[in-house]
Amino acid sequence: MALRARALYDFRSENPGEISLQEHEVLSLCSEQDIEGWLEGVNSRGDRGLFPASYVQVIRGLAAEPPPPARYANLPAGGFEPLPPPAAFKPATQQASPAAAPEPFPLPLATGYPFPLALYGGSYQPSQGSDDDWDDDWDDSSTVADEPGALGSSYPDYEAAGGGPSGRYRMSTRSDLSLGSRGGGGPPGGHGHPPGGGGGGGAKSSATVSRNLNRFSTFVKSGGEAFVLGEASGFVKDGDKLCVVLGPRGPEWQENPYPFQCSIEDPTKQTKFKGMKSYIAYKLVPSHTGQQVHRRYKHFDWLYGRLAEKFPVISVPHLPEKQATGRFEEDFISKRRKGLAWWMDHMCSHPVLAQCDAFQHFLTCPSTDEKAWKQGKRKAEKDEMVGANFFLTISVPTGPGASLDLQEVESQVDGFKAFTKKMDESTLQLNHTANEFARKQVTGFKKEYQKVGHSFKCLSQAFELDQQAFSASLNQAIAFTAETYDAIGDLFADQPRQDLDAVMDLLALYQGHLANFPDIIHVQKGALTKVKETKRHMEEGKMELQKAEGIQERCNIISFATLAEINHFHKIRVRDFKSQMQHFLQQQILFFQKVTQKLEEALHKYDSV
Repeated sequence: MALRARALYDFRSENPGEISLQEHEVLSLCSEQDIEGWLEGVNSRGDRGLFPASYVQVIRGLAAEPPPPARYANLPAGGFEPLPPPAAFKPATQQASPAAAPEPFPLPLATGYPFPLALYGGSYQPSQGSDDDWDDDWDDSSTVADEPGALGSSYPDYEAAGGGPSGRYRMSTRSDLSLGSRGGGGPPGGHGHPPGGGGGGGAKSSATVSRNLNRFSTFVKSGGEAFVLGEASGFVKDGDKLCVVLGPRGPEWQENPYPFQCSIEDPTKQTKFKGMKSYIAYKLVPSHTGQQVHRRYKHFDWLYGRLAEKFPVISVPHLPEKQATGRFEEDFISKRRKGLAWWMDHMCSHPVLAQCDAFQHFLTCPSTDEKAWKQGKRKAEKDEMVGANFFLTISVPTGPGASLDLQEVESQVDGFKAFTKKMDESTLQLNHTANEFARKQVTGFKKEYQKVGHSFKCLSQAFELDQQAFSASLNQAIAFTAETYDAIGDLFADQPRQDLDAVMDLLALYQGHLANFPDIIHVQKGALTKVKETKRHMEEGKMELQKAEGIQERCNIISFATLAEINHFHKIRVRDFKSQMQHFLQQQILFFQKVTQKLEEALHKYDSV
């Protein structure tokens, strides 16, 4: 029997291991046995991989060359076991760097799953650097908060204003849970379902929205897919609600009703275990409490990990990089403090991050109260509003005209994607240029000006061999000129600390933001793909209106949140770069004024010659 098939519909591959199909295209099949709704074969362009079985029709009775050997021919006939929902897996670890790309998905034979369970639903894992040791005050066998209220709101009027934890509401999207089921042989890739339902000509209104085959994608790991497919369910407290409002620039996060700032000062070296272990502690003074607390870098690192896991559609600013050696050198400590100050400014300026319970616990828990710190830490780590449930906490505008136009949303997101790519390239270029220019100022310019000064000094010493009294003032003026050029060289060497270093600190912070947005955009794009799939089913009469509207409504929530985050990024970007460019130019003006002043002083020395 011939192992050939004809494509009934177009199919666009989006994940590793898949191939694209064109309508009416003839393919060579490796096997007629499908792998949970997927076949393996070679298309007319010679590409080999997986494609949905329901997108093709097997051509029988035609002679054909022997099929290529199937890569998955030894899989059990029963296919894979149904995947449990993402909520069944407890988030464990996620790499801090969003740039790390997953390897192509494996297909192990023994487990029954198309991906290693240990990698599914991964969350951020704080790195264990040398300045980030997890000693006994962190390692605690208990993982349950023993006492309630350890992580309550730190705002005095917050609960009175309706933002406290008093109200608790059951939120669920399980009314159309069947949309995400893997029954019916539907393709697990999120690329749309052809007419005819899941693999075998199902009845009308039985089409399902398929899962992504790539279970390592950000859309899956963030819980976005589970939320869109209606699998999220949990209790949402009033204090957990994140409101998106319509502002003059479109969707925006609702402003923090109690804005505040937090200074980071006086990094000091401290010891523990009778001096056997040393670390740097930073003094934090939040403006809304006025009470100082001391935090180590590992505390910042822990907080970043919790926030990066909890908020998949929010750009959590990256921390300054770690350093294996020289952690107690003055220059490194000063640079890290400045980086942490920028990080803290962006945290306090974000309407959502600033009000997060974990962040408030970090800012307000007394440094000496170890029990309260551990209780708050455990409670943050047991937060149920993560993954798919996080999206339940987002409240968006409702009523006529509140729904977003998906084509317009897609256009805006595509435009922002192009913007971030260009901004990333330009910040890298500027950072390289600034680094090179600073290096020249510290070494090259200083050396060259001091060479000039030395030459003038040699000339002055030569003139001093002339014992004539009337040339003494000239000799002194030339000697002063030599000293002036030495001093100008020192000014050049010190100047990067005043202007360029601050610019490079800002660029480093924004490079972290720009590294976050591809994942945020991927979540929104994944939601849009599901909506397009439901629209095709609706046009073909294969899906109920209620189910399609549920998916579109949940995609609308993700789109609102994504656009709100984009608008916040632009708002804070304009503020930061305006302030920093003003500071840079002001420092440049002061620098050249100092240089001019020294040259004028040297010039006046010749008036008395």
